Amino acid sequence: MNKLLFLFLFLPSVLVSQENIKYAETIVVEDLQRHLHILASDSLEGRETGQKGQKMAADYIMNHFKNIGIPPYKDNTYYQKFTVKSDRHFCKCSDCDSDFIKKLFGKNRFVKGENVLGFIQGSDLKEELIIITAHYDHLGKHDSLLFNGADDNGSGTAAVMEISEAFMLAKKEGKGPRRSVLIMPVSGEEKGLLGSKYYTDNPIYPLEKTVANLNIDMIGRLDDFHTTSDYVYLIGADKLSKELHDISEQINKEYIGLNLDYTFNSEDDPNKFYSRSDHYNFAKNNIPVIFYFNGVHDDYHKVTDTVEKIDFQKIETITRLVFLTAWELANRDQRIDVDKIK
Repeated sequence: MNKLLFLFLFLPSVLVSQENIKYAETIVVEDLQRHLHILASDSLEGRETGQKGQKMAADYIMNHFKNIGIPPYKDNTYYQKFTVKSDRHFCKCSDCDSDFIKKLFGKNRFVKGENVLGFIQGSDLKEELIIITAHYDHLGKHDSLLFNGADDNGSGTAAVMEISEAFMLAKKEGKGPRRSVLIMPVSGEEKGLLGSKYYTDNPIYPLEKTVANLNIDMIGRLDDFHTTSDYVYLIGADKLSKELHDISEQINKEYIGLNLDYTFNSEDDPNKFYSRSDHYNFAKNNIPVIFYFNGVHDDYHKVTDTVEKIDFQKIETITRLVFLTAWELANRDQRIDVDKIK
């Protein structure tokens, strides 16, 4: 018997219905593979923000939104374009201040990028929304070095594309979310969280109506601290809302069963991962967040971060967790409380 269906039938405490489990189960390895093989292909040249490969990736995501029935958010466009100054490179490893990385990115450069917006309008609570993000940019191509970025963050981008399709299928069948859902792959992350900052500085939808941000960044590999794939690091869930943390825990316990690892959620985490992906720009605006992350590995920010090393079953499981968490946030009667203000 399918695990999600078993849990629905036999566990007494249920947060989502069998119908919504059906939509979670449309997120499958085969579709994730299809997306990631394109996103991390040589033809996209590493998806560096401002370069041809990033524009090609944006078009691929946009066409996916169009094909599943998500309309343009305004003026016949899916893009929020930005031109901003990049004065640093954001990274999650300990050695990215190396001369090589500095040479790749430089300083004081103007960057032109696009956030891709897939807006799924809710019903009776449509003025409020959940934002689901993943950065789709990577390091690009430099001389003979091509950085495909399969895990970072092709994995998260494929995940949000599949989440968008699951929500749209539900909507087409008359089971769409009560609150609106914005699926927003962002660019410029590798150059300083630029796309998400541009959005929070220039929001398309009011920040005060934004219930939560769920951010996915690297979910397709194992790090050195785990020997099995049945884990995900969660960062930030309890920073602004205990209720968000509790919902996340209960959804996982009843439907997914991953080991939720909070190692990097500690206030004294020396890596400071909480401030090093796109969720942080939402948290700075007092929007509760969860950052889903598998940790760094030997291929992080190297040309060896390629598709054949990806654990697609791991991506499927984490993506279903994010979808079911988003579904609960979008459909519960009351929006979650913000009990801590930054």
